[in-house]
Amino acid sequence: MLRLFDTIDEANMPWLMAAAERLHSAFGAQLVELVPSYTTLMLHYDGLQLSEAQAREAIANALVGLQPLAAAETGQRHELPVWYDPSVGPDLEALAQRAGCSTAQVIERHCSRDYPVFTLGFAPGFGYMGLVDPIIAAPRLATPRQRVPRGSVGIAERQTAVYPLVSPGGWNLIGRCPLTLFDRERNGYSLLKPGDSVRFVAIDRAEFERLGGDPSPMEADA
Repeated sequence: MLRLFDTIDEANMPWLMAAAERLHSAFGAQLVELVPSYTTLMLHYDGLQLSEAQAREAIANALVGLQPLAAAETGQRHELPVWYDPSVGPDLEALAQRAGCSTAQVIERHCSRDYPVFTLGFAPGFGYMGLVDPIIAAPRLATPRQRVPRGSVGIAERQTAVYPLVSPGGWNLIGRCPLTLFDRERNGYSLLKPGDSVRFVAIDRAEFERLGGDPSPMEADA
């Protein structure tokens, strides 16, 4: 586990992705997997081909003179359409009340910036993104829902994400995205990858349905 930073910051990603690129080249076929996260890189290498000492030496050499990647080199930029509505985002109004603003202002703030994808986890294709405007940050729900619909857009603390599959979840739900984020037929499976960036774009119900979204309201006990 390589720790490059101590705190979560959007500015970390260009450095982490630059380090990942260097390490991919340094380890070549001896690399099994490299997993970027908020402040770290988890590096799996073939222990039958490299000793720990050799791996440490390769890491140290690869990171000499490291420079952050330019924004255009860190990954793809995605625009994700979202229908923000209490019927599919049951926490939208409560979050607005907590923030002391209107639901329209919550939506505007959520759509006002590009979010880097820090890492994937929890569920296949679930991209942890941030950081949201501090005004709309909100703690996780005290009791997670047993069933969160696919495409649900949520906020937890200063992170935001889209649930790629139906699953349990305790994030504050504010809307729903009609796009498929995880597809077994897609090369790489996940639409989002660490180092990518996301801009959310507000759409109405008609556009949401036109794009294939399911407008079914959240179940009362979900």
